[in-house]
Amino acid sequence: MSKIKNIFITATILLVSLSCSDSDPLDNPDGGDTDIEDQYEAPSYSDDYSTIADWSLRTKWNLANVHDPSVEKCGDYYYMYSTDASYGDAHAGNGHFMVRRSKDLVDWEFRGTAMPETPVWVRDTLNSIRGKNGLPPVSNPVYGHWAPVVRKVGDKYRLYYSIIVDNYIQSGKQNTVSNFDGSWTEHAFIGMMETDDLSGNSWSDKGMVIHSSTDRGTDWSRSNLDDWNAYFKWNAIDPSLIVTPDNKQWLIYGSWHSGIAAVELNPETGKPYNLDNLADFGVCIARRENNDNNRWQAQEAPEIVYNPETGYYYLFLAYDELSVAYNTRVCRSRNITGPYTGYDGKDITQGGECWPVITHPYKFSNHSGWVGLSHCCVFRDTETNEWYYASQGRLPANMSNNPYSNAIMMGHVRVIKWTEDGWPVVLPERFANVPQDEIMEDDLIGTWENIYLNYQYQTQQTSARLTLSADKKASGAIAGTWSYDADKKVLTIGSYKVIVQRELDWEVNPRVPTIVYSGLTDRGISLWGKKVN
Repeated sequence: MSKIKNIFITATILLVSLSCSDSDPLDNPDGGDTDIEDQYEAPSYSDDYSTIADWSLRTKWNLANVHDPSVEKCGDYYYMYSTDASYGDAHAGNGHFMVRRSKDLVDWEFRGTAMPETPVWVRDTLNSIRGKNGLPPVSNPVYGHWAPVVRKVGDKYRLYYSIIVDNYIQSGKQNTVSNFDGSWTEHAFIGMMETDDLSGNSWSDKGMVIHSSTDRGTDWSRSNLDDWNAYFKWNAIDPSLIVTPDNKQWLIYGSWHSGIAAVELNPETGKPYNLDNLADFGVCIARRENNDNNRWQAQEAPEIVYNPETGYYYLFLAYDELSVAYNTRVCRSRNITGPYTGYDGKDITQGGECWPVITHPYKFSNHSGWVGLSHCCVFRDTETNEWYYASQGRLPANMSNNPYSNAIMMGHVRVIKWTEDGWPVVLPERFANVPQDEIMEDDLIGTWENIYLNYQYQTQQTSARLTLSADKKASGAIAGTWSYDADKKVLTIGSYKVIVQRELDWEVNPRVPTIVYSGLTDRGISLWGKKVN
C-alpha cells in the first residue's frame, strides 16, 4: 500500500526563470558606519498564511505550502522543491513539485513547478506490470506526487521524484472505502529528471528508476482496511541520493512497509544496474522493528548525508504519522549500507529504536507551536561549512477557530550544529540570517525557556523557565551551575553541554534576535533553549 499522506495533495505551474549565473545584488544594506544590529530586519510573514493561501497569491507565499522539501544550490541561489501539498489544494491543476529559490534561505521566491504533467511512462509501466499479472489496464490512474530530492551529480542536476498510484490492485478502482475490493493499492514509482541548470526550470524526464517490490507473488489480498501487513516489501517513495567519497551513487528510499532500503546506482544513468530479482531492489539499512512479519514500520523519509569531518554517514528518519506526531531521528554508520547505530549504540539496521530525536512537536510561550515537524532535507553550504535542516512544520488543529489549521504547512529552515562526539543537533528557532555578533558570558545571564524533546506520541513538548544567574547558578528547568566556553560556543548547564548561537525569537511580537541553544542529554534527548530576557 502507498504511503498515507494526510495532506491536501497535488502541485503548481511552470514559470520562466533566470540563468543560474544571475548575480542580482543582495537586498542587504551595505552598512557604512551604522551598527549591523540596527540594520537587521526580521522576516515579517505570518506563520498562519491562510489569508494568502490561494493560488492567485502565490507570489506572496515565501515558505507557505512547503511539504517534504529538498534544497540544492545553483549559482547564487538555493532552490527548494517540494511535495504536491497546499492548504485547501490551492495548487491543484497547476503541475507538480513546487519550486522556489532564495539567496539567503530566508526570503523565497516562488518559481512554479518542475513537472507540467505526469509522465506517460508511469501509466504504461503500471499497466505492463498489471498485464503480466493477468489484470486489466487502468485507463486513468489516480496519482499522488510526493517527496522530490534534487542533487548535483557531476555537471548535471538530478531530481528524483515519487509517484504513487492510488488504485486497488485487484479491480483497478480508485482507493476509497466504498471501492475496497480486498486488495492493496497499486505500485509506487520513483522516477528521475535531469537538467544542466536549475534556474531554467526545464527538465528532461529519464523515466522510471525503481518501483515498489514484493516477495508475495500475486497474493495482494488485504483482509480489511485495518490490516496493515503490507503487500509490498520495499515501498518506492521518499528517495534520497548520495554520492560516496569513492564516487559511488546510492539511492536510499522506502516508507513504512518493511523499512528503508539502499540500492547502488549506475552513475551514468542514475538508475539501478538491474531489476531482475528482489535482491536488485536493495538491502535493508533501517527498520523500526526486527520483525519480518511487521510490514507497517511507522518509519519513512530517509535523508542521508556524509560528514567528512566525522567520517560517518548520517541517516535521518521520520517517525510516526505526519499530521501531528511526526518527529525526526538520526543514526550513523561508517559504511553506506550499515549497520547504522543510534546514540545509545542500538543497531537500527536490525530494528533498534533510533535515538536521538532531533525534532519533535513543541511549543514555546507566546505561540501555538508546531507539530508534524519532520521529513527533512539536510544540506551544507560548502563556502561557509554551515549545515542546515529543512522540513515542514504544521500548526496544531483548531488554531484561531480554524478547524483546518493543521493543514497549514510552513517551510522551516534551521541550522544544524555538531556535538563534540559527532552527533547533529538542530537549533530550536528557524534560520533568519541574524547577525552573528560574538556571544559573551554576560550575554547568557538571564531568563530562558527550556524544552526537553522527550518522545511522546502526538504530544507537543512545552517550555519551562530556566534562570542563569551572574553567580553561575542555574535554577528552574535545569538545576546546578553553569559555565561557558566562548571559543567553542558551548554552554554547560548542570551536566548538559549545549551549543549556543544567535537566532530570531519567532514567538514574540515584534520578532527580535535572541540567543538559543541545542544539545543532547546522556540518553540522547534533545534540549532546546531560548533566552527571553
